Parts: sequence; C-alpha cells; structure tokens
Amino acid sequence: MLFELWKHPRPVAPVFRRDGQVVVASHRLAREVLADRERFSAANALDAVVPIPTGPLRELASHRFRLPATLANNDTASHGPIRERFGEVFAPARVAALRPWLTGLVRRTVAGAAHRLRAGEAVDLDAAVSSEVPLAALARLMGLDVLLDDGAATAEVKRFSRAALELFWGDPDPARQRELAAEVGPFHAMLRGWAAESTGATRDLFDAYGEDAATAALFFLLVAGQETTSQFLTLLLHRLVVEPGLLASAPGAIVEEGLRLLPPITSWRRVALRDGEIGGVEVRAGDSVLVWLAAAGAEEGVARCPAAMVPGQRGSRRHLAFGAGAHRCLGSQLSRLEAEVVVAEFAPLLPRCEVVAAPVSDRNLSFRMPSPLVVRLRR
Repeated sequence: MLFELWKHPRPVAPVFRRDGQVVVASHRLAREVLADRERFSAANALDAVVPIPTGPLRELASHRFRLPATLANNDTASHGPIRERFGEVFAPARVAALRPWLTGLVRRTVAGAAHRLRAGEAVDLDAAVSSEVPLAALARLMGLDVLLDDGAATAEVKRFSRAALELFWGDPDPARQRELAAEVGPFHAMLRGWAAESTGATRDLFDAYGEDAATAALFFLLVAGQETTSQFLTLLLHRLVVEPGLLASAPGAIVEEGLRLLPPITSWRRVALRDGEIGGVEVRAGDSVLVWLAAAGAEEGVARCPAAMVPGQRGSRRHLAFGAGAHRCLGSQLSRLEAEVVVAEFAPLLPRCEVVAAPVSDRNLSFRMPSPLVVRLRR
C-alpha cells in the first residue's frame, strides 16, 4: 500500500501503523509533525527506503557519493545558514522576474506541440513540456548555464534524477539497485564537478561547508527540486485534458487545486526523537513517521468540497504539497509560477486534445513518478 498511496485517497484512520511506518494522514497532525523539530527530525528524509546492499553501495562509493546533511535531511545548526543562502536564490522577487522569459519559453513549447498535433502526430506532453520547462527555469535561476546551453547535459539530468528517485524512494530489487547505482554514481560525480566550478549560493556553500555539502545540495535541488514540478505538470495537464471545463477558472486557482489533490510528493518522512504518541498511536524514539501529504490535503474540512477539484473554492490553499515548518519547500513560488504559466499558455490547446496514453505511476513511497502523457487532436 505505502508504495502506491495515490491509489488510496481515503486513509483507514488519521494515524496508523503500516509496513514499519507510523503513517500520519490527518491535516492537523501532519502539519504538527512537520513543524515540531523537538520531537521529529528530518534526518531520515533522504535515506533509501529499501536498504541498499553492499554491492550497489560500493558502486556509489567508487564515485564518492555522499549525502551529508544540507537541506531536506538537515536538522543541525547548519540548516538555517544553508537555507538562507538558497532562500536568496528563490526569493519571490527573483522568481517573479523570470515570468517574461518563462512565458516566452512556454509559448514556444506550445507552438511546437501545436504544430506536431496539427500534423497528425501524437505528442508526449511529459517529454515536450514537463521534462523541459522546470529544469530550464531552475537552471536559469541558479545560474547553471551548462543546462541552458547543453541539451545532452539536460537529458542526463532527467535520466539520472529519475534513477535517483527510484533508488532512494522506490521499491527496487537488488538487481535493479545495482543498475540504478551505476547510473546515480556517475551523475553525482558530474555534480561534484559542477559544484567545484559554481558561483552564487552554491559557491558560498562550497566555501563555507566544503565540496560534499555543495554537491549534496545540488543533488537534492536538481533531483527532487525540478522533478516535483515536472511530475506535477504531467498530472495536472492530464486532468485538464480529461476535464477541460476546469480551464474556465483562473490559472492560479487551477494550480492550487491541483497541488491539493495531485501533489507530486504523496508522502515525506520524519524520525521520532523520543517516545510519545501521535493521535493516540504510540510512537517510540527511532520510529519512522510517514506524513501522508496527499491525504492531508483532501481531508474533510480542509476545503469546502475536499474530494472534488473546484478551483477557487474555500480552503484550496490549505494543502501541504510544499510541506510545512522549517523545511518547507524553498521552490514553492517557482513551482507555482511555472505551473500557472503552463496552464495559461496551454489553455486554448488542451480542450482540443484527447488522451492516447494516460500517465501511470511507478511504485514509490514519496514521488508520483508518472509515465508519459501522450495526446492527439480530437477527431
């Protein structure tokens, strides 16, 4: 069940134990766990869900793979200073300044997709839109010119990032773990080179905390950071093709409802620091606590119509798609901007499309991991 949470929109209880996890599905309690750093630590956030055996670990070690505490998995004193450095990168004013460039990029993407559709082709919107726009926007914001100038590097990031999400949050068997480690290790080595040549916040982190920390931060931002928006766009575009009437609402309202009902991260982990309880369920120090973000956003009372996608409804923004507390997603405003621009620019085209292949999610504890979304013009 836990590797396919998107199939189970209604939890069996607000808090329950399943497969070694204390699962928290209540909106109030989920927010409480995420915000309470005295009782719950983020130290396990990047730990592999399925323990990695010796062989794949050696493969990773051969590429000097390390994920020291930097952002998502950091509850040490360094978290605040590191987050502050990258907080400046994702500052609202800097994100807002991207809008003209981003709009131009998406318009060109729409024009290309429309041309192919009119020619009778079936178009994979995951590849044409979702895989391109978020990575380009993140690269521009972070000054990673190599990803703006080198299409091969962009393709590598997408391939390796999906492998990393499967290795650390998926359910691979030992043979698959070996294959994934052979992909993720070289990617991490490549990031190490980028970190050494970096400028801005990444260079500041490199100088203050060393090569491993700067590389780990890049790894998380390029893997989880852009993949979350990428996966969300695929899920949201699919919903809009299937229900084109939703496009009558404002793009911002559509995006918020999408984040509430289709969050790309379905769950996130914490580890209990001491014995206690959550919602009447006993929790012992060291227990892994799984915060079911998707269930929390669709809980009764969160929105007026919690199970229905009604853009603009009361409570629409009360979701936990970006988490809460000290580790709340740094890129939330960038993700919102990208999704709003994509919805606005694709709005005239989507009602004319029909689904050829709907996205199907892989088994994964935290990420939706949708497969391609293929569409064509209605006949």
